[in-house]
Amino acid sequence: MALDDFDRALMAATQGGLPLVPRPYDAVGQQLGVSGQQVRERLAQMLETGLIRRIGAVPNHYRLGFTANGMSVWDVDDALVDQLGERIGQLPGVSHCYRRPRHLPKASPGRSQDAESPSGGDGAQCTPTGGICWPYNLFAMLHGRTRAEVEQQAEQVRELLGTACRGHDILYSTAILKKTGLRLRQSQES
Repeated sequence: MALDDFDRALMAATQGGLPLVPRPYDAVGQQLGVSGQQVRERLAQMLETGLIRRIGAVPNHYRLGFTANGMSVWDVDDALVDQLGERIGQLPGVSHCYRRPRHLPKASPGRSQDAESPSGGDGAQCTPTGGICWPYNLFAMLHGRTRAEVEQQAEQVRELLGTACRGHDILYSTAILKKTGLRLRQSQES
């Protein structure tokens, strides 16, 4: 779907966030020379067609006191990962949850690779010299005020996963590197 000039101007006006005023759509409309109702209607159409995915607040969790943030990574039975991931994404403290592909060691000649076991059915283990090995296929970002709080949340995830979970880890954030979505480049008009 091609963007027209109004779509580009609307996206440029909103991609950095809506104005923090009582009537933000009216403020954007005033900037673009249209009504706030036209802004809301066009954004709704963009959502409906998939041109934009969502409109939502992006809080700075550090400023809110949530400084112990960890990406929990889980080795979950592939047959259940989608169903369980949906449930985990609904837990308090989970800001996002998604599935990613595993990176497992290649099976040695004459050995088979068991898709159900990240260690390979024959006991082949991920080793530092064995190349990239990442057995985790489910990721859930957990937010807490302390690491103990995040670890409690991870235990809730572990309980929810039950026997479908074969291992996990928590990778703690040390800094915010990017806190924005895609930005459209502004055309240079002369």
